[in-house]
Amino acid sequence: MTRPAPGTGQRPRSWFRRLYGAGPAHAVLMTAGFGFAGYLLTRILGASHPGWILLWFVGAIVLHDLVFLPLYSALDRVLTSRREVSAPQGPTWVNHVRVPAVISGVLLLVTFPLVLRLSDHAYATASGLHESVYLMRWLLVTAGLFAISGVLYLVRRDRWRRRAR
Repeated sequence: MTRPAPGTGQRPRSWFRRLYGAGPAHAVLMTAGFGFAGYLLTRILGASHPGWILLWFVGAIVLHDLVFLPLYSALDRVLTSRREVSAPQGPTWVNHVRVPAVISGVLLLVTFPLVLRLSDHAYATASGLHESVYLMRWLLVTAGLFAISGVLYLVRRDRWRRRAR
């Protein structure tokens, strides 16, 4: 246990709080919440093998935290490091790329079995739609998001230049 400096009024931090970042009650409640959410998911989806859902969640967490997070953090660093901070230069274009990219990514994440034609034939039977239309629709939505964001950036930049004169 670390000791606080005399007269600071701070409580010493336990080894658990130093390592985990919060108290043991938080860890217990989070673990119980995730366990309950997993149980509900197996009930809602009717999964006969809950282990597959656990494997999917662990895989998604590992894939995100070890692969995607470093990739998009590095890309964001590269994109934002080129802007000089010394003089105001108007609106940044980075957020006008981030927002449509995130929306498009979440849309792909939610619909990837249809976009990549990985769903079974039961979907086509139940909905009356074939999977072949989803890739083009996702691409059109993505292009529309980037086009709208680009137009908004140009409008903001034009307004900023007019005010700067």
